[in-house]
Amino acid sequence: MTQTTIAWIALSFFIGFFSYLVPKLSRWLALGIALTSVVYSGLLFLEPSPINIQVLDSFGVTLIADQLSSFFILTNALVTLAVIFYCWQSEKSAFFFMQLIILHGSVNSTFICADFISLYVALEVISIASFLLISYPRTDRAIWVGLRYLFVSNTAMLFYLVGTVLVYQVDNSFSFASLQGAPPDAVALIFLGLLAKGGIFISGLWLPLTHSESQTPVSAMLSGVVVKAGVFPLVRCALMIEELDPIVRFFGVGTALLGVGYAVFEKDAKRMLAFHTISQLGFVLAAPVVGGFYALTHGLVKSALFLITGGLPSRNFKELQHQPIRTEIWIALVIASFSISGFPLLSGFGAKVLTSKNLLPWQVVAMNIAALGTAISFAKFIFLPHQKTTEKLPLKLGFWSAMVILLGGLVAANIFYYEAYTINNIIKPLATIVIGWLAYLFIFKKLAIKPSRAIEEFDHLIGMMTVMLILLFWSVWTQSPI
Repeated sequence: MTQTTIAWIALSFFIGFFSYLVPKLSRWLALGIALTSVVYSGLLFLEPSPINIQVLDSFGVTLIADQLSSFFILTNALVTLAVIFYCWQSEKSAFFFMQLIILHGSVNSTFICADFISLYVALEVISIASFLLISYPRTDRAIWVGLRYLFVSNTAMLFYLVGTVLVYQVDNSFSFASLQGAPPDAVALIFLGLLAKGGIFISGLWLPLTHSESQTPVSAMLSGVVVKAGVFPLVRCALMIEELDPIVRFFGVGTALLGVGYAVFEKDAKRMLAFHTISQLGFVLAAPVVGGFYALTHGLVKSALFLITGGLPSRNFKELQHQPIRTEIWIALVIASFSISGFPLLSGFGAKVLTSKNLLPWQVVAMNIAALGTAISFAKFIFLPHQKTTEKLPLKLGFWSAMVILLGGLVAANIFYYEAYTINNIIKPLATIVIGWLAYLFIFKKLAIKPSRAIEEFDHLIGMMTVMLILLFWSVWTQSPI
């Protein structure tokens, strides 16, 4: 399995560059890479013990592949597969599919990295590939959004790199385990970089503009898998080092509340989904031991929602209230919204139940509020008007193929936690959803509050990193989650 793992990682980059030389095969090569990752994630999940690989020496490249990795890899594989089908009949060039393959491979790399230098390289490749996909339309707006993302990302990674050097000075090792005895400033700097890359808490407020202004398939990739490249190392560190667990949980709770606080008032559909990406990543961090399953569910849901929203007649919820959408589209929208709200029969239900059972007492109230906010937010989609029509859908085959993969995955993923289906577990999520719907219909639907976007301005994003660094340093210094 060791040789298989190395070959699997190398294959994405080799095929990515090769696909540009044979543009007519680029779609098929991308499809093959995604399917390879599906197979590998299945083999990894069945592996009885973690795969530990030392590629160079004791201070070199360290890789760990285990069941936690398999959930994230499967998420990346299914989302990439759906995006490929969605773009199959489009006029996307070989360059687009090449960057998609390289992005897929570099994201997979972060899910098995166990040392900070290898992770740094993978994250930087992700930044470049993401930038090229964001700016793919070559419009002034797309290029600016891409450069904004790249600059914020690179600034965060400079902090990360300094923290990595400080860790090496103490332990003469770049491994994640070296954080155990690292000085507080080193941990704070590394965590700042990962929190910013993952779109967590106030350092992740670059995310709404970037994800909402990108093309639909790129938004699906960014929210479905790319941000998890920053989240996965945080989950891994929390599981490896007991002292870091409460800090990761604290930022999970904070980002869950921050994201949903913006989302319930947002009137733009894509921005609402982007804010909910911030919020849902908080659920992944709030209970690290089950973060893999929640990441899988969120990736499938969020990618489906972005692909569906990209085909709606408008992004404005008030306009959509007066423009009935196709019933078939509405059904797909409802299935995805039900899952992320925690409705039974979809994996979002099992993920929320599993997460709630692994929360610490001080997290429970805040995460219940975040769950209620999620139900309120997605009621905006559920209660949209719809009607049957004979109008033809553009890219019908590609769109519905993507929906079969993503929505079908939400049903199939129930197998990972079928024990969740008990009467007591079902009542609470249903009650939360009903209360959320009522709150939306009688309160939030009538509100005209528009949250300020000042905090999302470029100079404020850089300034927020300083605030986060102070908060992180204090948390690590005191080893306190509050």
